[in-house]
Amino acid sequence: MSIVLYHHPYSRAANTLWMLEETGVPYDLRHVDILKGAQKAPDILALNPMGKLPILVDGSVVVTESAAIGLYLADRYAAGRLAPALDDPDRATYLRWSFFAPSVIEPGAMARASGWSFRPGAAGFGTYEEMLSTMEAALAHGPCLLGDRFTMADVIFGGTLRYMLQFNMLEPRSVFTDYVQGLNERPAYQRANAKNTDIARELGLGR
Repeated sequence: MSIVLYHHPYSRAANTLWMLEETGVPYDLRHVDILKGAQKAPDILALNPMGKLPILVDGSVVVTESAAIGLYLADRYAAGRLAPALDDPDRATYLRWSFFAPSVIEPGAMARASGWSFRPGAAGFGTYEEMLSTMEAALAHGPCLLGDRFTMADVIFGGTLRYMLQFNMLEPRSVFTDYVQGLNERPAYQRANAKNTDIARELGLGR
């Protein structure tokens, strides 16, 4: 059975499409009209009670949450290529930055954009400046998070960074923009971006 991605080009599923293109496994897309609230339909809630995309169905396996989907795909379909082996010391760094994206970058950038007031020591994402400095340090030995080695962590981390820069939610430091530009040149990303763009146009979204 083919993998099925529940997808909308204006959701995090757009980045999951890139994950699938990097793995090279066959997949089908199932459109979910999030602009009309279709993600809250009973059949979608049965797969993900959060009523959110992306949702990946691989036979009897259901995976939600973008980072989890990326790690699952890399381990199952690209182990040793997109995912360091279990006994590879690089796996620690790989996991660190894969989880940093949803756990720190997303809430940290949202806190900044929304003007949230909080005590940094009580928030897992700390201060905005600490977050940016940590991200710079992560990319200091680029072009990828593991130096010359591209992994699924770059899709997770890089996809988040691209989105935040696109919507001016992060300071566009040169190390960030250079990193994203390098990722944009990957053939798998270009295929995914073209598909997302074509789907958006077909839906009349003017992407």
